[in-house]
Amino acid sequence: MKKLSQTLILVIVIAITSTISYSQSKPSNLKFDMVKQVNSTTVKNQANSGTCWSFSCVSFLESELLRMGKGDFDLSELFVARKAYSDKAEKYVRFDGKINFGPGGEVNDPIDILRKYGMIPNSVYSGLCENEKYINHGELDAVTKAYVDAVVSNKGGRLSTHWKDGFEGILDAYMGKLPETFDYKGKKYTSQNFAKDVLGLNPDDYVYLTSFSHHPFYEKFILEVSDNWSLGSYYNLPIDELEKVMENSISEGYSFVWAADVSEHGFSWKNGVAIVPEKEWRDYSDKEKDSLLSNPVKQRIITQQLRQEGFDDYSTTDDHGMHVVGMAKDQNGTKYFYVKNSWGDKGNDFKGFFYASESYVRYKTTSILVNKKVIPADILKKLK
Repeated sequence: MKKLSQTLILVIVIAITSTISYSQSKPSNLKFDMVKQVNSTTVKNQANSGTCWSFSCVSFLESELLRMGKGDFDLSELFVARKAYSDKAEKYVRFDGKINFGPGGEVNDPIDILRKYGMIPNSVYSGLCENEKYINHGELDAVTKAYVDAVVSNKGGRLSTHWKDGFEGILDAYMGKLPETFDYKGKKYTSQNFAKDVLGLNPDDYVYLTSFSHHPFYEKFILEVSDNWSLGSYYNLPIDELEKVMENSISEGYSFVWAADVSEHGFSWKNGVAIVPEKEWRDYSDKEKDSLLSNPVKQRIITQQLRQEGFDDYSTTDDHGMHVVGMAKDQNGTKYFYVKNSWGDKGNDFKGFFYASESYVRYKTTSILVNKKVIPADILKKLK
């Protein structure tokens, strides 16, 4: 996910600004009835870091463990992020600095990390140094970027064989050293055998999907967003079928990871809603804008062409990764997806969750991660 997820403060400023400008803390008249909800763990806080991609996917894996009857786990989001940072640095150097390097990532990255390195509990590795209560990666992000840029810009001869040690030293200083082994319920584990023997998660159970018409449908392509540093490939579905997969996932008791644009006027973290009003935002009067986020409103019909235009002209950007854990309807029967966020459980009306309308999801989704078991048979048959 892109720049908005890299600095949570910027996202909050945008969300709060739209809320102050257009809703003025008015009580909401929206009423939601839950159609189906999937079990999830407690809301976490990525704080000042660009790790939404890790928080959302780890939350998804925790829900998978609940669904599988494995119990309530608190897994380490920053173990995943740290391993990704190391892999990202190596790729950046191999590409001679001609690929994106930053804290962001995509929905495939945590599954790739699970496959390569396993997983560990948050109690073993929190990624916080002594006396830190919240994640703050502002300095870490600046230092690591400066370091890899210095490595690739070295014109004095061959590349040093020690640059990786230096990079790991930076991560040790800011995130703490990773344990080679750890104790869990009286047994000693590595991250790999903990993932295999305790969690029993199979990375091959998960697939990445998107919906854009500039590539053939039912085939894979490398998603062209800057934070796709790993060059992950995504299956391409028409938007109607992508939505069908999302709805079927929740209906079958499975959650999914949702990557989307959250920089829209119709996204309000304070109000806990994300909508696409029938008209363009600028075409509403100030009085109408004041009530859009707190009342049931008619929403725009989203076509494949409309969402493609948004992606092509940069009005849809790859901002944020979230975890969808339910479906609901408002009092007018409008469909919403129930979303677990990673901005803590304060500051919005639903204690860390929010409702994204069907129109918003169809319009502003950049990709999703699902268990392949939820893909309807007719769609699965079309995928090459």
